Amino acid sequence: MIINIIAIILGVVGIIGCFLPVLPGPPISWGALLLLYFFGNGEMSLQFLLIWLGITIVVTVLDYVVPAQFTRLTGGSKAAGRGSLVGLLAGLIFFPPWGMIAGAFLGALVAEVLINRTAIVDSVKPALGSFLGFFAGTFIKLVSSAIMFWYLFKYLN
Repeated sequence: MIINIIAIILGVVGIIGCFLPVLPGPPISWGALLLLYFFGNGEMSLQFLLIWLGITIVVTVLDYVVPAQFTRLTGGSKAAGRGSLVGLLAGLIFFPPWGMIAGAFLGALVAEVLINRTAIVDSVKPALGSFLGFFAGTFIKLVSSAIMFWYLFKYLN
């Protein structure tokens, strides 16, 4: 019973972690599955657990790669990607939850303008790319964590 409660809490924290950059959502969700594998009713196979470990690793890596790729695809620089992350964190601290969204966009825009000396008009496209990349990464994390949460309930005692 206690293991089930801890696993559910980990699953919920994993989903929340998809939105908060300070919490690694999918790894926490996978930790809930791992807990049930070792202390659950024994229905979960090792193969299932290892497949989800692989998915978790891929999703976690993609979360860092996707925003940078979106930024580059839209003509942005590394500075725009970093600015987006800084803006996201500042928005999270000072104006949650909407500050994360605005901060990602504004951080990329400001970084392009100040660091690369790009005109504001030309900086909007990379800022949007960084912003959309952040959302794509969040979506990928959320889908994987939500599926793991569903499986968590499937394998509860």
